[in-house]
Amino acid sequence: MRTRTSNLTAAAALVCMLGAAAAGAGVFARQAPPQPQPQQTPQPQATPTEAVRAVSPPRNPLPPEEKSAAVTRFSFIVYGDTRGRRDGVEVQYEHSLVVDSMLAAIKRLEKTNYPVRFVLQSGDAVVDGRDPRQWNASFVDLINRLTVEGGVPYFLAPGNHDVTGASALDSPERQKGLRNYLSAVGQLIPPDGAARRLAGYPTYAFGYGNTFVLALDSNIAGDDVQFNWARAQLEGLDRNRYTNVVAFFHHPPFSSGPHGGARVGAQAALVRSRWMPLFRAHNVKAVFAGHEHLFEHWVERYTDAAGKPRRLDMVITGGGGAPIYSHSGEPDVSAYEKANEASKVRLEHLVRPGPARGDNPYHYVVVQVDGERMRMDVFGVDWGAGFRPYRSNRVALEDEAAPRQ
Repeated sequence: MRTRTSNLTAAAALVCMLGAAAAGAGVFARQAPPQPQPQQTPQPQATPTEAVRAVSPPRNPLPPEEKSAAVTRFSFIVYGDTRGRRDGVEVQYEHSLVVDSMLAAIKRLEKTNYPVRFVLQSGDAVVDGRDPRQWNASFVDLINRLTVEGGVPYFLAPGNHDVTGASALDSPERQKGLRNYLSAVGQLIPPDGAARRLAGYPTYAFGYGNTFVLALDSNIAGDDVQFNWARAQLEGLDRNRYTNVVAFFHHPPFSSGPHGGARVGAQAALVRSRWMPLFRAHNVKAVFAGHEHLFEHWVERYTDAAGKPRRLDMVITGGGGAPIYSHSGEPDVSAYEKANEASKVRLEHLVRPGPARGDNPYHYVVVQVDGERMRMDVFGVDWGAGFRPYRSNRVALEDEAAPRQ
């Protein structure tokens, strides 16, 4: 018994010694300096602001103005409002249908007397021009198809969705959108400092053949610098060469969609009161606008300073892919006609949009220049392929009874 007790006592003592050693080791471990840890995977840093990709320059750029002076026959395309429901996520689907049809028209006309020489877009390229992803994911590659595959120059006037509707040039939100706009179209429009570009503005002009084109930013329609620059461009034109002058911008002076009718927006009111008299003074033949996602056509008749009857066509072509609008009411133009009665101004609403959205398809127009004469074909797209706004899809941008020159 004595031996067994001694053995148990010795074993207990050994357990106590081991426990004390373990406890001491625990204390030592807590006091020891930390051991090197395995290398950790670096955490992702904040992504820098995405840069807007530039649209590729056209495969067949316009020649210098003096090189095309003898050209009197060609065509150009006009459309607008391409912003899509999935901007920033995927390519604009409805816009892609329009581009498909335009490419077919470019190819069809390529070997005729009226090849397509350029495309005009009247604004609202994307839903929010301040977001670079919308330009990159949804817009730029579609326009690359026109400039590379189609080979034609592409000119975009800024809409309110592109640079915001701010009228102040230094608005921070406008500046965000403007930077992205200029990044996208920097290889397409005249460079800053060129004679046909207003420095620091998305306002520019160009001449091809017998036609002069003026691109305006109607978001800042009240800006004096832009107005005076445009006036100087028109005053300095050789009208023996440039028998046709057209302008394009976003906000139409007259419309009957949700932005028109009884409601006259600030930009539209400024285009009416300030720009329309300038266009009449210089016998501008046609203006193209968007903003309303539909098609309509106005004609302003007036008498020029020499007493000659004139006609100015105003075409709204906003069917480039944005959600379709419909007729919302006729604007009251009586005050405008009264204010301009010295020029015998009279307005005609040649084509009204339909009362249902299904009446107003996605579309674009092809303008054919034939000397001093211009005519226009309207092409509906997809389900609107049979669109016939004039009982046909063709109209002359002049009075049919006008004698040929």
